[in-house]
Amino acid sequence: MTTYAVLLRGINVGGRNAVPMAGLRQCLEGLGFSGVSSYIASGNVVLQSDQTADQIRAQVEAALASRFHLDDALIRVLVMTRGQLEAVVVGKPEGFGEEPDTYHCDAIFLIGLDAVEAMTAFEPREGVDRVWAGEGVIYSQRLTALRTKSRLGQVMGTPAYKSMTIRNWRTTTALLELARQTEDR
Repeated sequence: MTTYAVLLRGINVGGRNAVPMAGLRQCLEGLGFSGVSSYIASGNVVLQSDQTADQIRAQVEAALASRFHLDDALIRVLVMTRGQLEAVVVGKPEGFGEEPDTYHCDAIFLIGLDAVEAMTAFEPREGVDRVWAGEGVIYSQRLTALRTKSRLGQVMGTPAYKSMTIRNWRTTTALLELARQTEDR
């Protein structure tokens, strides 16, 4: 069995596309996945399966569309192995996420989008924002005291944004820990 992290883009955001986590867990268990756990209500799931990531993604996307009333244009599913998620955490830029009182850090996961291409959507403001390309991820750091001057929000108006899902660094590392615990059971 392989442990996967499943990130759902576009659910439970601003009161739209409401998906209760208990209902989502029940839905995924009904599809035959085991070790299903969710982390906070923003579409973070860990599960185990013998299927490939692509097979899981297809099943989850179909189940979401049939089980919940969602605006399908916003919904995307990213499925990563625990190892891929761990590579995102281990591969972070030096010091990234280590000063949470000074910097707000996000992992911007890419769904079928190359990091080099995705970087063109970002225009960091000097002294406020910094971004780094990783493998399947963009690391974004904003000076907390100047968050309102950040240009990260401008990315949301780009076509590339439809192929991104953002998790703060705390959520990203907590999801990895949940995947490790699931694997250790």
